[in-house]
Amino acid sequence: MVELNPMEQLIITAMKELGATKDTQIKTADDIMKKCSRPKGMVTNTLVALTQKNLIKRVVREKASGYYIISTEV
Repeated sequence: MVELNPMEQLIITAMKELGATKDTQIKTADDIMKKCSRPKGMVTNTLVALTQKNLIKRVVREKASGYYIISTEV
């Protein structure tokens, strides 16, 4: 199990509640920000950290990147 700080736990929980658990159901940083009521910069930084830990995947799209959970450890 990967150690997560409270903000990372909040983001993962928000992503699960939004259904961002596979590549066909990606959510933007704005979607996640609205769900967990935190500043966008904080959410974006946390998404980068979770991506570096290989817990979520970032999908680059034309307008806004999307994210979804790839790890079963969370």
